[in-house]
Amino acid sequence: MDPQTIHDSLDQLKSGTLAEYPVPKEFFLQVREILVSREDFKHFRGIAKHNGYTVYTYLEAARS
Repeated sequence: MDPQTIHDSLDQLKSGTLAEYPVPKEFFLQVREILVSREDFKHFRGIAKHNGYTVYTYLEAARS
């Protein structure tokens, strides 16, 4: 998965185009690295699912 695809998916989550962004475990670290570098990092919530998937959603209010 290339960085531009990850950025685009996170931007789509933010805009509401995507409701959730599922990330397989083999791409988790790539996505995480890009996610933590974003200014709006605290608006994203990642929930661990079965088989190593993480599903990200965007929150209107930032996490504390």
